[in-house]
Amino acid sequence: MQGSRKRLKQAISVVRGTIFDRNLKCRSTNCEIVGKLGRFFDYLDPMPKKPKIIDLFAGAGGFSLGAARAGMKVISSVEIDPFANETHSRNFPKTRHLGIDISTLKGSDLLALSGLKPGELDGLIGGPPCQGFSDIGRRDPKDRRNTLFGHYIRLVAETQPRFFVAENVPGILQERNEDILNSALKLLPPNYVLVPATKVCAADFGAPTTRTRVFFVGFDPARCGELSSDIFNTLPNQARTTVREALVGLPEDIDPNWQSEFNSWQPVAKLSESYFNRKAQADVPQGVGDPFALYAFSEAGHTSGCFGTVHSAEVQKRYCNLKPREQDPISKSMRLDFSWFCPTLRAGTGSDKGSFQAVRPIHPSMARVITPREAARLQGFPDWFLLHPTKWHSFRQLGNSVSPIVAEKILTSIAAKLH
Repeated sequence: MQGSRKRLKQAISVVRGTIFDRNLKCRSTNCEIVGKLGRFFDYLDPMPKKPKIIDLFAGAGGFSLGAARAGMKVISSVEIDPFANETHSRNFPKTRHLGIDISTLKGSDLLALSGLKPGELDGLIGGPPCQGFSDIGRRDPKDRRNTLFGHYIRLVAETQPRFFVAENVPGILQERNEDILNSALKLLPPNYVLVPATKVCAADFGAPTTRTRVFFVGFDPARCGELSSDIFNTLPNQARTTVREALVGLPEDIDPNWQSEFNSWQPVAKLSESYFNRKAQADVPQGVGDPFALYAFSEAGHTSGCFGTVHSAEVQKRYCNLKPREQDPISKSMRLDFSWFCPTLRAGTGSDKGSFQAVRPIHPSMARVITPREAARLQGFPDWFLLHPTKWHSFRQLGNSVSPIVAEKILTSIAAKLH
């Protein structure tokens, strides 16, 4: 008790000395105050020393979860979408959540808001918006969102992390996007070494999806061990995970009337021991997870996101007649194959682009599209991870996310070079 009181007194002294002068006049900007108060609470609740990470374009938190499982501490996240920010904040309660437009954010402010001093940031991770680069859609090089990759690299230059990892669609490497990519990478300071951009298929790392993305990794050799393309190597004897294995234990008989958040909480079976099953139901990092969702899963065996979808009798008949990997000619939905992988889940469009729902896969054995929870399993998210309380935002956030399984493998390899 006496030790706790002493720590409290020391922490108050630190805050007084850094925010106020001798006359108790504030000598810090609002931005600095937020960061210093964050330091104050960290001082009261110290955690073991871990690499400090900031997640840009954080979304629901796939990259953040991978980082936490890799033994890193996600100090702060930046996400302008308030609904994604809500999901991230529920699942990462000890992270500072910044709902800021990254194109307007200065590196010095980002560090201050994160409670970090220059030189203290270990890693900057993130997946800048990819719609303008994607081979699906308009493929518009003038899409405003394409500039956000450059702003990501600018923030690398301004915050000077020991390493950075950026994820994007393979289309970013197409010739039509060459000028945008080169202009962005020119912002990288000369002290950084860039690992060759590498395409990664999530199925190769044990995730049940063929989602393929490009990763850009850079590091400062003065503060980080040498990184190479070896960080993308798969684990020895890495088991592949099919759709059948991924969906085991989740409810199949989904009531179409399960439309409320309350009804979306449904029982899930405990799985046997395997690499994927550990990622699906265990491996909860310290300080991560919504308390209610963790309790509901561990004590009551329930998981969120089992929303139903109402289909007409005609649609159900069409879906029943589809063979595995066959596409419905009207909805364009494809039936999943139990013995294969899930194709890349799509996010749909935001409210600024019409709020169109992405095409969702059809369940392998039921005459319905998959639930958000099934989509989460297929993307590599665990059952204890709390999904957004609405079906539309859940699917959108999952479609935009980095697979936590892929993120964990890459960041674990990097973490080994930081010590």
